[in-house]
Amino acid sequence: MMMMMTESMTKEMQTCMNACMECHKICLETMTYCMSKGGRYMDMGMMSIIRDCSEMCMMCTNMMMSGSEFMERTCMLCAEMCDRCAAACETISDDSKMRDCAAACRRCAETCRSMQMARA
Repeated sequence: MMMMMTESMTKEMQTCMNACMECHKICLETMTYCMSKGGRYMDMGMMSIIRDCSEMCMMCTNMMMSGSEFMERTCMLCAEMCDRCAAACETISDDSKMRDCAAACRRCAETCRSMQMARA
């Protein structure tokens, strides 16, 4: 059963949604950046996980906004994908844009994991 988020939005949920939206945005920007740089930035594995991470962050936000019964599991999957994306971006650690993407992914993963802790 879906709950109305205006009635039950917690501080943890709002923090997580903000982190997910920021990560989504930074991942999209990073994909554009990588395409403009070319070369090692165009690694298909890395580009794929950045895209997937961006999509998962948006899905996670949507699940929280709707109060989906799958919200906690979605948050945990989002955390896992954000960790993988961060690791991929960290392979180009000499680039500040890639470090920024990794940092946003790590923050998002942390807040997504806190959603499970908040319910425990």
